[in-house]
Amino acid sequence: MEAAVGAPSNHPSVQEVFLDFKGRRAAIVKALTIDYEDFFQQCDPGKDDLCLYGFPNEVWQVDLPAEEVPAEIPEPVLGINFARDGMKERDWVCFVAAHSDTWLIAVAMFFGARFGFDKADRDNLFNMINDLPTVFEAVVGKVKKQGKKKSPVSNHNNKSKSNFKKGSESQENYSKTMESKEDEEEEEEEEEEEQGETPCGTCGENDAGGVDGFWICCDICERWFHGKCVKITRSKAAYIKHYKCPSCSIKKLVNCSF
Repeated sequence: MEAAVGAPSNHPSVQEVFLDFKGRRAAIVKALTIDYEDFFQQCDPGKDDLCLYGFPNEVWQVDLPAEEVPAEIPEPVLGINFARDGMKERDWVCFVAAHSDTWLIAVAMFFGARFGFDKADRDNLFNMINDLPTVFEAVVGKVKKQGKKKSPVSNHNNKSKSNFKKGSESQENYSKTMESKEDEEEEEEEEEEEQGETPCGTCGENDAGGVDGFWICCDICERWFHGKCVKITRSKAAYIKHYKCPSCSIKKLVNCSF
């Protein structure tokens, strides 16, 4: 795949690199807004690691990563398709948007380093880029309009809602609906009994041993995931004090923008 099609010439100016950035950004915004239905369908979780590429001619493409190592330019985040059906759709598209912003900056600064931009050039390039809304801002603006009537707490599971109410007794809306202590204890007991049959939060399977026998629990939403489904190995998990699943990782960022 020619990820650098339309890249700046051998001796580019700051303006040329900015135009490259602007074209790639426009392509990704188009994929996540105007062409979203097509983009969503192409991100099949059953396929291998997929990336969202944006090209300077404002064309986007969902494809496998480049085979060359190192690649001609920095590669977008891998595996955006794996989380498609394991997250709320709004959270997923905003998650992809945030990673796309990171990739666009990486490509622009890569060209700056490759072509010897000095501090003044880099400052100029960054200021030009910063004058444009980020991909995330563009996507959140569209999602916000579409989901304006949705309650910000309507998607919490019973346990997280219970924990939220315990820490918010002074809030009138929740204090009116507080359940008795006995009811809460019964709910917790029922949840513990069902834990053995809890499906993976990403793939939905509830095989007892999990994929490769390893499961990990999100400390925020308390859902369980196969390690393979969220790209976490047993050895890596040993260094994680508080694990956040992909959905919870982006949730705070999304909510702060709404």
